[in-house]
Amino acid sequence: MSVVAQLELHALDPQFELAELTERARGDGAIVSFVGLARSEATDGEAVDALVLEHHPTLTRQSLEEIAVACAQRFDVSHVRVVHRSGVIPAGEPIVFAGAASVHRRAAFLAADYLMDRLKTEAVFWKREIGDKGSTWIEPTQDDCADRDRWG
Repeated sequence: MSVVAQLELHALDPQFELAELTERARGDGAIVSFVGLARSEATDGEAVDALVLEHHPTLTRQSLEEIAVACAQRFDVSHVRVVHRSGVIPAGEPIVFAGAASVHRRAAFLAADYLMDRLKTEAVFWKREIGDKGSTWIEPTQDDCADRDRWG
């Protein structure tokens, strides 16, 4: 069993993260991964040039680790990998990699879904979008919270 939770301050390379997870998951039958991208459009339809994720050096890392460990404990997975970017992220670039490996596919799918629902709502980041209208702070939506709450 391995659990990796990392805060990335530079460009995130999803292919590298998947390769790292795949290397650890030899012998498993399933790997499910998710890559989140910075959107080029806000929920109100306005153009977004970049997403800014500010973090706290200790609290943010701790929140990523707590979410990854909880996932590993909850699901029948052999490996969990979470790498989350911080800083200024241009639209279209990767923000987060979340992956899980298991003997059977169902556990890996559930684990990856769980990771993203919790990361979206509980990872300690201060988020804002930068676009033509300046800078706008963003929070998890009601739908994001409902997705997280379904896990109990």
